Amino acid sequence: MTFNHLVEHRNHCPYCSEQLCVLIDGSEQEQEYVEDCQVCCQPMVITVELTGDAETPPRVQVRREND
Repeated sequence: MTFNHLVEHRNHCPYCSEQLCVLIDGSEQEQEYVEDCQVCCQPMVITVELTGDAETPPRVQVRREND
């Protein structure tokens, strides 16, 4: 099962540790993209895995671009 909407997920920037909110596209099972931190503007790689179960939250990993 896939979600057909955006899912809000809270995490922390791997550079400045500021809490941030990323929107996850629920129509894609696996995703990886680069997004700049809204606070320090450093590039973060966001990896998302959806489980296919609407009750299980997505796995979201946020890391530095060069890690």
